[in-house]
Amino acid sequence: MGPLRRLVPALALVCTVGLVAPASPVTAADPRPGAAGIGDPYFPLDGNGGIDVLHYDIQVAYDLAAGRLRGDTRVTLRATRALTRFNLDLLLPVQSVRIDGAPVAFRKPDQHELQVTPAAPLRKGQTVQVAVAYDGHPAPITYAGEQNWIADEHEVVAMNQPHMAPWWFPANDHPRDRARFDVRISVPSGLDVVGNGTLVGRTVAGPLATTHWRSAEPMASYLAFFAAGSFRTASGTHRGLPWYVAVSERLDPAQQSRAMRLMKQTPAITAWLTRRLGRYPFSSTGGLTTALPVGFALENQTRPTYPVLDHGGTSTVVHEMAHQWFGNSVTVRGWRDIWLNEGPATFFEVLWAEKHGGPSGREWLDRAYRDLRANDYFWRVRIHDPGPGHLFDVPIYQRGAMTMQALRSRIGGRDFNRLLRTWVRTHRGGTGTTRQFVALAERVSGEELGRFFRAWLRAPRPPARTRANGL
Repeated sequence: MGPLRRLVPALALVCTVGLVAPASPVTAADPRPGAAGIGDPYFPLDGNGGIDVLHYDIQVAYDLAAGRLRGDTRVTLRATRALTRFNLDLLLPVQSVRIDGAPVAFRKPDQHELQVTPAAPLRKGQTVQVAVAYDGHPAPITYAGEQNWIADEHEVVAMNQPHMAPWWFPANDHPRDRARFDVRISVPSGLDVVGNGTLVGRTVAGPLATTHWRSAEPMASYLAFFAAGSFRTASGTHRGLPWYVAVSERLDPAQQSRAMRLMKQTPAITAWLTRRLGRYPFSSTGGLTTALPVGFALENQTRPTYPVLDHGGTSTVVHEMAHQWFGNSVTVRGWRDIWLNEGPATFFEVLWAEKHGGPSGREWLDRAYRDLRANDYFWRVRIHDPGPGHLFDVPIYQRGAMTMQALRSRIGGRDFNRLLRTWVRTHRGGTGTTRQFVALAERVSGEELGRFFRAWLRAPRPPARTRANGL
């Protein structure tokens, strides 16, 4: 209800009746601009309002020597409300935009946002194909404090988190909106290209070769990747699941051999995780080791990417493959819940060690608690909502894994295993939040766990060493 107005004389009221029509209320069916962001407070420009991307058909040519990327990507999307215009996320300069083959108006109000205005408003539920032609140099570009393009004149790998897509294709760049992908990368014919999913084919035309990878299952845009360079590859099938691995030939022979042995462990590790979590959520598995100094591994869907790993390499593969369930199949609804990706993945490193001759989970938790109890910074990071500047701080991983093991101790191994399997099954292909995870843990265990989770996820101090806290 708006503010009350002073009553007007009756004569004036009579004179105006029928002369001024009341304003029509705005309804959801009225076209309006889509929002520039999907609604994640950590990154207000990530994703976009009013659209649901169904499929990306990405065609990119990359010149490694010049660091120049030329793209022509077709985005099939559905309007989730009537739209006069909508946005996509892309950091490179744009040459043209077409909707269903016809040129349309576009502008870039800032470097990150591509604003598209269709010739006529889109109806709610209408599906269109948006073709974007773009061209530029990704390496110097910075967004949200990140400069994510990793390449030299010999090799490139498009991998990073929480953002990667806008450096090489237009996207609805948030984990809430997943889509299927066809990716075609053109590079000099002497080079190899590795991507997500299944290798469809490779064609050579003059000096260039175009390699086509397809992701049959929907994928978050930040998990889409490609690598181009000279790679040693291997492939096969393990227990009915196809696998494909690659190692950079720029590594010395000893490094190549160690890396290939490690990559070839991926199918068996995938099977080990499947026995604990239920059906593997995708149609292929694998991994890639790059020679570039990336400094981190990343869980790209079906094909994680790794730096050169020596000691502890197997546990890193376990971590990234656990992400195929926790993070890729079940993804976060908002980046504040990143611990739901990293905590379980780190916990499975602990469980792998327990099952392969290392300390038990209880022993690991006791030691970690003892070693970290006096570390004020470690406990100040509230992992249930760490803030955008702390998404990948050590406590997200370590305290997250400690929470998982403490929960295992608190509710018992049987209920804990049932919780994990139920979580990945019921949220498969969707999103999950901390609140939903806590509610499911309480339902599965039949226990009230509010205080437990407050102690482990939110309190700025070590949990009390009690049985109720799993210690």
